[in-house]
Amino acid sequence: MSRRAFLAVLRRDIFVTGKELPSFLAQVLVQPFFFLLVFVVVLGRGGFVAEGYGEIMLPGLIALNALFGALQSVTLPLVFELSWTREIDDRLLAPMPVWAVAVEKIIFAGLRGLLASLLMVPIGLLMVDVSWPAAGLPMALLMVVLGSLLGAAMGLTIGTAVPPRRINILFAVIFTPLLFTGSVQYPWLTLADLRWFQVLSALNPLTYVSEGLRAALVPHVPHIPMWICVLVPVLAIVLFTLLGIRGFLRRALD
Repeated sequence: MSRRAFLAVLRRDIFVTGKELPSFLAQVLVQPFFFLLVFVVVLGRGGFVAEGYGEIMLPGLIALNALFGALQSVTLPLVFELSWTREIDDRLLAPMPVWAVAVEKIIFAGLRGLLASLLMVPIGLLMVDVSWPAAGLPMALLMVVLGSLLGAAMGLTIGTAVPPRRINILFAVIFTPLLFTGSVQYPWLTLADLRWFQVLSALNPLTYVSEGLRAALVPHVPHIPMWICVLVPVLAIVLFTLLGIRGFLRRALD
């Protein structure tokens, strides 16, 4: 019964995403599109960035879409469901454990993050001249999956930890630092002369997803070793999942 209820709730969320597809596409594609347009096309044509910068930035944007697409899919809706709307009560009445409701949110948000990152690929290939090795595609897909699950787990943790009255400063305090310290726009190893920022970037789990995608798709660019890029997101997923489920149980049963 629990398994059937779990799958039914997941199917319902996927169905709702299909009905809201235009808004979902705008949410996950507008920002990375303009990143590529400005940093690669506009600045590249003006000679302000080095030739080939696009192949460095595109894997970072795919990682960004995977993590942020999943994170945004669970954080803000969860804040509203646990406070003002209390829509979460309908799910809590389903014949499955309360912790399974939290796991369903992680899986659903992870699927949205995966879709957001895959949709970024054709857009990026149209704007950036790259040639990815076929041997690196399976590892790139693994990094995208890890990035999506990581974003979903982080979103569950943030969504259960942030008070509703603080939601207006959420993006400035949490999302913006994650965006600009996640090695999306730069390879991490190039920060050796800016040590304090390199250390700050190393604390951001998005860095390892970005670097893992670069290691798989543009291996000639200096990058963090792949085993580290896999290990850190896995450990972070476990940590944030446990913290998120704990926070969810506390808030949902309050």
